[in-house]
Amino acid sequence: MMPLLSLYGWLLLSLISPQIINGFNVLFMGPFPAPSHWLWLEHFQKDLLKRGHHVTSVNNFPAKQPHPNLTEIIIDPKFDIPYYFPKAHIFNMRFASDFQNLQLWWHVGMTTTEHALNDSKIKKLIASKEQKFDLLILEQFFHESFLMFAHKFQCPIVTIGTMGYADNMDHNMGLITPWSIIPHLVLPHTDRMTFSQRAYNTYLSLYDSLMRKWVYIPKMQAMAEKHFGPFIEGPLPSVKDLERNISLMLINSHRSVDLPRPSMPGLIDVGGAHIMPARPLPTKLQNFLDDASQGVVYFSLGSYMKSTDMPAERTATILQAFSQLKQKVLWKYENDTIGSLPSNIMIQKWLPQNDILAHRNVKIFITHGGIFGIQEGIHWGIPMLCIPLYGDQHRNSIKAVRGGYARSLVFSQMSSEDLVNNINLLINDPQYKRKAVEVSKKFRDNPIHPLKEASYWIEYIVRHKGAPHLKSYGTYIPLYQYLLLDVFACALLVVFVAVWLPWRLIKFLKKLRSKESNARLEKLKKN
Repeated sequence: MMPLLSLYGWLLLSLISPQIINGFNVLFMGPFPAPSHWLWLEHFQKDLLKRGHHVTSVNNFPAKQPHPNLTEIIIDPKFDIPYYFPKAHIFNMRFASDFQNLQLWWHVGMTTTEHALNDSKIKKLIASKEQKFDLLILEQFFHESFLMFAHKFQCPIVTIGTMGYADNMDHNMGLITPWSIIPHLVLPHTDRMTFSQRAYNTYLSLYDSLMRKWVYIPKMQAMAEKHFGPFIEGPLPSVKDLERNISLMLINSHRSVDLPRPSMPGLIDVGGAHIMPARPLPTKLQNFLDDASQGVVYFSLGSYMKSTDMPAERTATILQAFSQLKQKVLWKYENDTIGSLPSNIMIQKWLPQNDILAHRNVKIFITHGGIFGIQEGIHWGIPMLCIPLYGDQHRNSIKAVRGGYARSLVFSQMSSEDLVNNINLLINDPQYKRKAVEVSKKFRDNPIHPLKEASYWIEYIVRHKGAPHLKSYGTYIPLYQYLLLDVFACALLVVFVAVWLPWRLIKFLKKLRSKESNARLEKLKKN
């Protein structure tokens, strides 16, 4: 009886929702060429493939393992980031202004978008007439022209916000970001800002909003019309309207480490989606970590900035510091040119960071402050020494230090003594480990793994062919209506009429009576 019921259930499901059985056809786009971004985004792509969906992937990094449901469109050659943003400058600078950071992101977004859209394979995708997709998934990172693919293929949109929340994301979901308690994306402030911080936050946020509306988005619109216009009949929609049509935003944020903020059903936090249970380490690494009776210091500058790119004097400073430690040091160093090493140091070109941080003997994590590494350190409860270099790394580092589980140094100014002292403090002062474990428990306490939650909502959007009900209608109405300025103006008019007119009438009557009284007095005087 049970097998017949199971067969009946399977047939019923296939009749009701045949596309779930066959898989959806997803266009997955990650045009930004930074490897750290794609290492994160690829987790979402892999989970979709695991669930049986068909994915056409536009990115800069070919998959290491082929999949029968994966079609790749690799942007080649990749955009040369170091040409526009030399690594030597990064190692020497301290902190660019918030306005410079914004302008840098806009510039990088424009140039990388133009570069990707000029790729012959992407041009072929734009010109295609047979292709059909059920969904567009796009990284939310200054590539708004790519939203035009959703118009071309007439499919709903899901975006993945790699860096966390931004005001424009709120706006496109029908929210106005309260600048009184929510600092701008580039700022490390808390929700308890002083007057001067609130004033500056308002100034920066207003600048961002106006420049985005009147300068940045029009350039993205022109770029979209240039590349899509010849291949799509009829007028193209505005990029702004396409932003408003985004059904779902998956945001790299987590309630345990990020500020609480107003939200919408279509804004889903997926911070930590890339963190999986630790896998077995290679034998050499496992033995190195297991044999570290005094513990291990793990050091990595991430996937873009490489230790081999550091100035020679900085490398010497770090080596001198590490040689003084009683702990072992595991250092992601990308070639063998470093020369002879102290006996406590092991270098490797590539290291499985998540699996290393999970090892019981890792005492601290020296990091550049990238958001993904910070999240991994938090997940495994490891105190961190942050050495931020550029972009959001400064903000991430300040937040980690404020959380009590990290310390921070300026790369261009740190000495060997600074390094040794900070490492010893992080290892020997129990408050850092206590705070790291405390925030780790909060970070890991989720009702469902963030990646599974993301995949559920992605499939939800396709099943319902978009989801305008996950956002407020506020995204479509003008600002004066959203803020009830028209209602307040009407109320003021009513109050004005209700108060001013009677007052004027009383004043007129008083004046009239006064005239009559004066006239009677004059008449009496004459008599």
